[in-house]
Amino acid sequence: MDATLKTVIGGELVELPGTIAAIRATMTTDQATEFDREIEHLPAAELPAALVRWALAGTGADDEDEALFERLARGEDIGAVDAGPGAEVA
Repeated sequence: MDATLKTVIGGELVELPGTIAAIRATMTTDQATEFDREIEHLPAAELPAALVRWALAGTGADDEDEALFERLARGEDIGAVDAGPGAEVA
């Protein structure tokens, strides 16, 4: 079984490719060229976040996030809670 990343998009559990090769295989030639250029020069500590970002590309997750940020910018209460130091989690 290939490695996968799991997340929730639009309320549904989604499995994304979880290896560099599998992520790259989902891309167009132009996207793969950009991916290769970025990944080859990325500091190792930044690699996991970049791989997740690339794996999420084209899933609609960005649209979901953008809609959420627009709601926040309007001052709408989205039910978020403080998860900072000392914050209680229910």
